[in-house]
Amino acid sequence: MSIEISGQNLEKLILVGDRVLIKPKTPHDKTKTGLFLPPGVQEKESIQIGYVVKVGPGYPIPAINEIDEPWKDKSDDVKYVPLQPKAGDEAIYLQKSGWDIEFGNEKYVIVPHNAILMLIRDEGLFS
Repeated sequence: MSIEISGQNLEKLILVGDRVLIKPKTPHDKTKTGLFLPPGVQEKESIQIGYVVKVGPGYPIPAINEIDEPWKDKSDDVKYVPLQPKAGDEAIYLQKSGWDIEFGNEKYVIVPHNAILMLIRDEGLFS
């Protein structure tokens, strides 16, 4: 099941917590030996590959308020442990842990950070 979200601008999407937005690569329709696969076989694979589009802020760390030190700045700002993926990385992830969405007639998958098995980062890919 896929959720359809209307809109065209990806900048308006805000991921919460440890979530990562991935654009899946187009599935291969042939095996290495040349046999054609029926539509749905690739979607049932447990491991998929795609490109990281957006990354959430990370794991929240609660604000620490120490009463015994009045000179410290007492801010209630939540701090985050950042996530490893960056936009443009190629990610290998567990399909069953993700949620399919459709945004601007494009298919995306939202996966938690712990569902990503490996990242491939090519610094010169977008330069």
